[in-house]
Amino acid sequence: MNISIRLEEERDYRKVEFLTREAFWDLYHPGCSEHLIVHKIRKVPAFVKELNYVACDGDNVVGNIVYSKAKVVDDKNNEFEVLCMGPIGVLPSFQKKGIGSFIMKCSIKKAKELGFKAIIIFGNPKYYQRFGFINAKNYGITTASGENFDPFMALELFDGALDGIAGKYYEDQVFKIDDKELEAFEKGFPYREKHITDTQLK
Repeated sequence: MNISIRLEEERDYRKVEFLTREAFWDLYHPGCSEHLIVHKIRKVPAFVKELNYVACDGDNVVGNIVYSKAKVVDDKNNEFEVLCMGPIGVLPSFQKKGIGSFIMKCSIKKAKELGFKAIIIFGNPKYYQRFGFINAKNYGITTASGENFDPFMALELFDGALDGIAGKYYEDQVFKIDDKELEAFEKGFPYREKHITDTQLK
């Protein structure tokens, strides 16, 4: 296996949507919506194409990472731009081989070079702490609804980048998916049975 990384090209779009669907299927929700988010995010102004990377095994696209612009709004209604990372996906047959870490590190380095202040994510703390992410409450940042929990994390891209920046975090509206829209989009992919039910999630 010889993994390389490059920016996503239009010819990769369908492959990336398919691998994202495979990566998230049955992970935590009946089916998944991440592949639709990837499909839609490329079309919104918040999309950061300079950070839209694919990981390849030869000519085979096996991983992808996507970023979009988000904001932190303080109690005086001042807005501060940050990055939202995700979705990030790796084909199941290529997981646990360091590919996700590889594209994370490459994209973080590029985000620093582009001058962004910070990255904010919702993810598994045990995984993302290795890249320097810590709970966003350490910076006085909450979710849009004013909450904090372990998977809500932030990474400063340079020392002091978040000094004086506190408030509520808002990601782009592209992450709000309509069930009917997802159902229609899903018809363009091979049928897959759902194994996680709403009952199991409770």
